Amino acid sequence: MTVKSETMEQKMPAMHSNVQEMVDAVIEDIGTDIRMGLPIGVGKPTILANEIYRRAKENPNIKLKIFSGLSLCVPQGKSDLEKRFLGPLVKRLFPDYPDPQFTIDSFKGKLPDNVEISDFYITPGAYVGNRFVQQGYISSNYSHVPRDVIDAGVNVAAGLVCRKTVDGREMYSLSSNADAPLDTVWKLQEMRRTIGKKVAIIGQVNQNLPFMYGTAAAYPETWDYILDNPDYYHQLFGPPREAINTTDYMIGINASTLIRDGGSIQIGIGSLGDAITIGLVMRHKNNPLYREFVEKAGIYERYGASIDKIGGLDTFEKGLYGVTELMVDGFIQLIKNDIIKRKVYDNRYLQKLINEGHITEQVTPRTLELLLDEGAISPQLNEEDVIFLKDFGVLREDIRLENRQLLNGDGTGFLADLSDGAAMDGICKKFLGDRLKKGVLVHASFFVGPPTFYQALRDMSEEERWRIQMREISFCNTLRGDEQLKLAQRQSARFVNVALMQTLLGNTVSDGLENGQVISGVGGQFDFVTMAHGLPGGRSIILLRSTKQQKDSLTSNIRWNYGHCTVPRHMRDFVVTEYGIADLRGMPDRKVIANLINIADSRFQEELLAKAKEAQKIPDSYKIPQSYRQNYPERLEKELKPFREKGHFNPFPFGSQFTDEEITIGKALQSLKATMETKKFTMLPMDKMKKILSPPREALTLLQRLDLDKPKNGKEKITQKLVLYALAQTGAI
Repeated sequence: MTVKSETMEQKMPAMHSNVQEMVDAVIEDIGTDIRMGLPIGVGKPTILANEIYRRAKENPNIKLKIFSGLSLCVPQGKSDLEKRFLGPLVKRLFPDYPDPQFTIDSFKGKLPDNVEISDFYITPGAYVGNRFVQQGYISSNYSHVPRDVIDAGVNVAAGLVCRKTVDGREMYSLSSNADAPLDTVWKLQEMRRTIGKKVAIIGQVNQNLPFMYGTAAAYPETWDYILDNPDYYHQLFGPPREAINTTDYMIGINASTLIRDGGSIQIGIGSLGDAITIGLVMRHKNNPLYREFVEKAGIYERYGASIDKIGGLDTFEKGLYGVTELMVDGFIQLIKNDIIKRKVYDNRYLQKLINEGHITEQVTPRTLELLLDEGAISPQLNEEDVIFLKDFGVLREDIRLENRQLLNGDGTGFLADLSDGAAMDGICKKFLGDRLKKGVLVHASFFVGPPTFYQALRDMSEEERWRIQMREISFCNTLRGDEQLKLAQRQSARFVNVALMQTLLGNTVSDGLENGQVISGVGGQFDFVTMAHGLPGGRSIILLRSTKQQKDSLTSNIRWNYGHCTVPRHMRDFVVTEYGIADLRGMPDRKVIANLINIADSRFQEELLAKAKEAQKIPDSYKIPQSYRQNYPERLEKELKPFREKGHFNPFPFGSQFTDEEITIGKALQSLKATMETKKFTMLPMDKMKKILSPPREALTLLQRLDLDKPKNGKEKITQKLVLYALAQTGAI
């Protein structure tokens, strides 16, 4: 199972157990102009990064520039109520997680003048209005990030790693973050060899990481410095699962009909990613129920043509293969439920023969014959041929090549010449393996998820974990490199991403606002949309909640036009809302407009249509079909209700890190927040009003959780009554 790094240097890394001493050595090596590249998300070496940042704060002669993204911090809450709710939760879920201090200071506007931070992706919505983050943000496709940081002069590349002995040799795995770090490290190593660039490649060990294979796993020579101290082994950042609401479930079910058996899939994080996962699990594990819902909700009636052409409603007999930038908990659920089970092989000849149905995992003489016919091996087998055949299980592991003979363990064998009939017959009868080896279920570049997700990875057997290969971002997000292999592996690919808004002409808005404020980042969305258009049979699927509540008004997320764009209209493909599916690829503008209006909330449809007519982009005579005029939340609730009464479509189908009390309180606080924003307090029935004035017993435990059971002053008394109002409004009391 050994996986070698693609770039391997002979010098062993300098080992350190003290972060201060190691930073001293790094500064002595590369100087005081430090341009440090850090991974996004879970794999950030925070202990190391915080020490380098501390040095820069104390010493203005150190010039520090940090390139990173998605710097995860423990949630604090803004309002008094949020802090009361989050306080105990944070202590339970994040007992020893170290926040990146440079991110904290940036959020507070307290970065020193000699420190600059450039993010490629930021925590969604967290930094609107933050001048440091907004001014330092670099908009770049994720596959271009290694190029951009190299061009910016990065000279320190650091990440979290975990250590393991594999086949008798110590190895270190980048685990959660092969993505941009690997492409960056390989380029830095090349620049050191060719032009003598001073660089420091650093691994901070954290044995809480699951040891992952693929190019993420490399020998110690890859690193210049290794920081390893058990005192630094902190927990991984594990955001709790989000609740899945009615809107999310309907989007997930709609999208699940577009996934083709035998294909490939990419999905993202959050409740929409979980919702499509649930849709796929229901389709495979409870197909009668799935079909019943699709029929009763009118999904097939309205979108059957697209479903039959692109996806399907049947179970996954062949299964799916996962190819994704971000691996989330949903992939583990899909593996557990026997949906992700289509293995791919990192050899284009093998993959081609499997795709065409000429061979299967079962090794037979035909396997060897066809590999010979395809030119994958030479008739006179050489050492490279034998290694290839053994690696993939076509030949037994104990077979060796010696003096033009294929020999087994006891030294008996046959001429290594497949053009010789007797030799070919003997090899096929005695030396073939049983089944192909090294089949991969998922190729991914980085991962993040709840604590149970990390535990599931750690609990896997070595063989199971090997089938999830962590690869560099250029492999997962592009067709560059071995394009023929990727084309063979990524059959019927469906790349599923989330947007903020969609314009009627097909522009997708996913990462920012028209005033220039960045919400998140491009990430890999444009990469995957591009790949969907470049792969035969590939499709991009954009998930979109049709509306958004903004303070005291409801707005449509389907707009006539908008002053920002993430994916331009000429790359338009599928858009899915809770109300349906819009196929936009190759459509004339009038059809694009009509299809998008059909999946918009009906409260905005006529306004959208009027703007399209005013611009002469749709015939004046066009009318919205009656079957698409019932796009209201109440209809969706009605469709889900009988299924919910039977135990389906609950908010946390994969479990939750929240207690039952916290789920109840969280629902009430969300309701209260919406009420406060709209300033529309509803008069409750008298029996509920009495519960606000005199809290019932069932409310006391909930109030205790917020430390509001015994208000200490007038402010707390008012806060308590607001919470009781929300609990009564949501039916908790």
